[in-house]
Amino acid sequence: MTEDVLKTRLLDRHMKEVFDWSDSNIPVRDAIWDYFMEKNGKNTLKTEEDMLPFLKDSDDKIEAFVNENLKK
Repeated sequence: MTEDVLKTRLLDRHMKEVFDWSDSNIPVRDAIWDYFMEKNGKNTLKTEEDMLPFLKDSDDKIEAFVNENLKK
């Protein structure tokens, strides 16, 4: 498996598989997307721009972001 694939694996896992506080079946990637869509007033282009760093971020950074911004 290439390094790029390893970097994005967490994004493709279900929220409840990664976070013990979540019971959601949607992938982490979709949860982050939904967060930014709401934050950006449903502006798809702005949301795409906000999502790009997550494709390169480490799992630790992604987990920290989700815990800080999506945990209810």
